[in-house]
Amino acid sequence: MNPDLDLGLERVIRAPRATVWSAWTDPSRLEQWWVPAPSRCRVDHLDLHPGGAFVTLLSDDGTEFVPHLDACFLAVDEPERIVFTTAIDSTWRPAGRVPFTMTATITLFEHPEGTDYRILVRHGAPDARAQHEKLGFAEGWGTVADQLAAHAEAAR
Repeated sequence: MNPDLDLGLERVIRAPRATVWSAWTDPSRLEQWWVPAPSRCRVDHLDLHPGGAFVTLLSDDGTEFVPHLDACFLAVDEPERIVFTTAIDSTWRPAGRVPFTMTATITLFEHPEGTDYRILVRHGAPDARAQHEKLGFAEGWGTVADQLAAHAEAAR
């Protein structure tokens, strides 16, 4: 991890790695935790292979859904790693910098209490990292990680 360019987060989720993997790879399960509550998520595309689309929609009121994430998977290594980027969109077109582009690596390791869940978000420049941190990386990704933990722990 490069502290000038990257942001990270780690949690121990008290559920088997297969359960956490399923929460990431099953669209109906991903919708239950992927955005901070009370907002709601709808998965539009979840093509789990390198080059596959990762597109989600967001709703604050539960009725009108707007674009949330339009990304491309770079690696999907079951049951350990998922990597996606917003530098190119789901149709492989270069993405704009609104508000910044990033590459996220999600890793799942066996842990005596369940799953060691790690997130590493890479940015191309220190100002992009700083902007992501200022926009609430710790709170947003932290809330979502907590929601994932609650979802996976209830499902085990």
